[in-house]
Amino acid sequence: MKKNTAKQNVTKNTTRGRPRSTAPVKTTKPAKQGGGSLAIYIYWFIILFFIAATFYILGRSHGIITDATPNNVEITEEALLQPSDYYASGRDKLVAGDVNGAIADLTTAIDSGNADINSYILRGEAYMQLSDFRHALDDFNTAIERDSMNAIAYYDRALLNMRLEDYASALSDINNALAAQTANPTDVLQMRDLYAKRGQLNLWLKNWQGAIADYTNSLARPDGVVSPTVYAERAEAYTALGNYTSAIDDYASAVRVISEQIQGATSVSARENLSSMAMSYFEKSAALNLGVGNVAAARSDLESAYTIAAALADSASMERIQGVIAGLQQQ
Repeated sequence: MKKNTAKQNVTKNTTRGRPRSTAPVKTTKPAKQGGGSLAIYIYWFIILFFIAATFYILGRSHGIITDATPNNVEITEEALLQPSDYYASGRDKLVAGDVNGAIADLTTAIDSGNADINSYILRGEAYMQLSDFRHALDDFNTAIERDSMNAIAYYDRALLNMRLEDYASALSDINNALAAQTANPTDVLQMRDLYAKRGQLNLWLKNWQGAIADYTNSLARPDGVVSPTVYAERAEAYTALGNYTSAIDDYASAVRVISEQIQGATSVSARENLSSMAMSYFEKSAALNLGVGNVAAARSDLESAYTIAAALADSASMERIQGVIAGLQQQ
């Protein structure tokens, strides 16, 4: 019985494979598992390589990764700025008097390809301060090409053409600025100033009636601050037409505005400049009063001019005015 049982166990073990007492049978299953793990590692290595390469290319294109430090990433403040940030920086530098720095920042904003036309206008104004009229004109032209109803661009180009003594082009630009400001108002400009500038152009072009109309329109506007030069320049137009009475009235109005502005002047130089203007207007008014035969009014004007000259310690003007007064007394 025992013998048969042993035989049966041997037979049972044989049907399952080799006897358990023999060496372990080699299998391919572990080898398959090891190969799969290696493939996964290779797969993730390729993905990480392409991610790293992408970031490297982006870094080089934005100037964050430099050739000086090829193995390091240097993040600078400039690299993080947007076109609007460069525009704001350029504007602040221009106000502070750093014209070259302003041009550099505005150029960076423009070269980004995402800058608006204000960057061109502001850079054109900066170029004008450097008397680089060619580049200023290019920027104003570009701004107008991109927005044909931009009053600021037309106004700035008008100022540039006036400095270039191209008065016809300047007048055309002022007309376009007035039309654009009417259709698309901006707080940067005021109709009072636009009419005054066109009045000045008409004065230079000897269009006396046109100048008077523009100066009158400027003075009638409620916005902004009245400039004494508007009254004085309208007086010049009246003088050219022989309307001395209106011219005398305008010089008196100019002096009145100056007296008000002197009270609010914050510097000695500003007060002196305003005083010099008033002295000049008194002398011109005196000449007109003599022209209409009003000697007493002329003498009064000259005495006021002499008082201002004395306050300014302007000996040359004092001597000249005193000589004219002495001549009047002999009449």
